[in-house]
Amino acid sequence: MRQTFLAAALLMVGGGAGAQQQLTLQQAVDLAQKQGYQASAATATRDAARARDHAFGARLLPQISLNATAPSYERAITPVVQPDGSTNFTPVQQTTANAGLTLAQKLPFTGGTFSVTSQLQRYEQTGGAGQTLRWSSNPVTFRLDQPVLRPNTMRWDSRVQDISLDLAERQYLEAREMVALQTTNAFFDFYVAKKTLENATANAAINDTLYTLNKGRLEVGKIGENDLLQSELALLRSRSALENAKLEYERSLAAFRLSLNLAPGSPLDVSVPAGIPQLAPDTAAAVGQALKNRALISDFELQAVQARRRVSEAKLINGPGAIVSASVGFNQTAPDVNLAYQNLLQAQRFSLGVSVPLFQWGARGADVQAALSDQRRVDATSRASREQIAQDAHFAALQLTQATRNVALSAKADTVAAKRFEVAYNRYVIGRIGIDNLYIAQNEKDQAVNQYLQALRNYWTAYYRLRQTTLFDFEKGSPIK
Repeated sequence: MRQTFLAAALLMVGGGAGAQQQLTLQQAVDLAQKQGYQASAATATRDAARARDHAFGARLLPQISLNATAPSYERAITPVVQPDGSTNFTPVQQTTANAGLTLAQKLPFTGGTFSVTSQLQRYEQTGGAGQTLRWSSNPVTFRLDQPVLRPNTMRWDSRVQDISLDLAERQYLEAREMVALQTTNAFFDFYVAKKTLENATANAAINDTLYTLNKGRLEVGKIGENDLLQSELALLRSRSALENAKLEYERSLAAFRLSLNLAPGSPLDVSVPAGIPQLAPDTAAAVGQALKNRALISDFELQAVQARRRVSEAKLINGPGAIVSASVGFNQTAPDVNLAYQNLLQAQRFSLGVSVPLFQWGARGADVQAALSDQRRVDATSRASREQIAQDAHFAALQLTQATRNVALSAKADTVAAKRFEVAYNRYVIGRIGIDNLYIAQNEKDQAVNQYLQALRNYWTAYYRLRQTTLFDFEKGSPIK
């Protein structure tokens, strides 16, 4: 990959890319996380979760509502009691209107609702005994509705909502790291295709030179026809490999543009720095961070809360319960609206509704047993998944360490193989080695190039996989935000 024979290939393949700004892997990842389709979808999902959490919190604040009927009109023949006690069916027209302003506050610790209401009603009737006009006011009424021995849905909803938001935030971070991992694969698909094209171009040029050289040698009797045919076969194979490399280059370039959400045909080139971060992540630290940061941990907590909620509801919903409603306030009625707010009278109301199931034929016990079984299932699956998370983080850390060593070894092998091919080529040109040895050196050089590129890919995929698995940046030593 570093031999002088690549100079011509670089001119042929990269001549038009010299003016382009080359993207590094980190720049490509940042670009994909900023404007890629999947990153945009992840951001929208997180924003929706935040909006739902804001809406939930807003509903816990005092709610002000206005209810009005203005007006309600009715005309019908109705029985009207006459002064002498008789009943006469008379056409009657009734017009009613009312308006009320209510301030309601849910009580999170008890699950009840406390409200303050102010109402005004107007009633007008014509026909029958004459015209009647009355106003009825309730300037202020305090009311409490409290369920007894029933699940406190508000507290359960609050717990679920808090965990759901935390889960959405962690899922967003994992989605961003997944974008980074997918971008890394697309980046190296293109980078490998680019280097493969450069290598294939160089091989085709070299094999063309060797074939021309061997034709001259055959004419002067320095080689046999078999060597010339072998050289021609190598040239044909190198040209076929070059055509395949060109197609793969175009395909991977289009896929890379798509991953970055770039317009088709936009100029794009990449570069990989020679050095890599020398990380040796501790496996215990990786496991600890994974068990602390992963979205699945929040998901397990959410499932546990929902399981406990189902148990509580199964025990309370079908059991004895009651609803207490109490209100106190002031009211008055008068033929004039101003008089309806004078000499107010106290108004009180209290009710206790009791519900006691007598025969359920075992339904309540079965519901409780089913909820308890679901809770045990959630506990078992959560423990198994936690163990899997720990294993994934442990081996992700080991894989990155191993990938670091493989990059160093592959880089050394690539350098040695390139140098060996250069020496073999020069020795063949002066007639010191046979053509078989030259092609063996060329194949080994190609294999070393591929192995080095694969080692680089494996390192960076392991790097971003560890970040996704732990949601921790071991390079900076801090959690990913």
